[in-house]
Amino acid sequence: MTGPKSELHRYLRTGREALLWKLDGLGEYDIRRPLTPTGTNLLGLVKHLAGCESGYFGTVFGRPCREPMPWLTEDAEPNVDMWATPDESREEIVGLYRRVCAHSDATIEALPLDATGEVPHWPADRNEVTLHRVLVHMTAETHRHAGHADIVRELLDGAAGMVAGNDNLATGDRTWWADYRARLEAAAKEAARRSS
Repeated sequence: MTGPKSELHRYLRTGREALLWKLDGLGEYDIRRPLTPTGTNLLGLVKHLAGCESGYFGTVFGRPCREPMPWLTEDAEPNVDMWATPDESREEIVGLYRRVCAHSDATIEALPLDATGEVPHWPADRNEVTLHRVLVHMTAETHRHAGHADIVRELLDGAAGMVAGNDNLATGDRTWWADYRARLEAAAKEAARRSS
């Protein structure tokens, strides 16, 4: 079946796959390791998106996901959805994400694009949404975080790209990339010198 809903759904699935691929081949420390000043880490991104999908494709359309997510309560610690505790295993978080995505997929399949729902945490003047809007929102959110994951993974071990077998990067070996980066660094310094 083709059409706007299937196209949007395909892009959402592509973003999900890209995100999960970033965990492949890494140990427990590296998938949890905070590599930005705000603590961005790979497994935390997966946990965060599990909560997002559960809310947007579940609660919003009166189809609550049965998966417990204690980090989504009002009294939860700030940002607790952005990292995994030592007691939360990779298998648990990734499994949760896959089950939530399956629940989301069922909602997407069951409802027409013009089905309406309500986002409880959005301002009242714009909290009524359609499935179409939520699909666009979650596709953008998922790809945004897949991009974060791409950068975090590159910082960890140099691996970069969109998905396995299609990295969407220029062809080059380590020497080529080192020379390329050095050229960019030189260009940045020259631009800064000229603007002084």
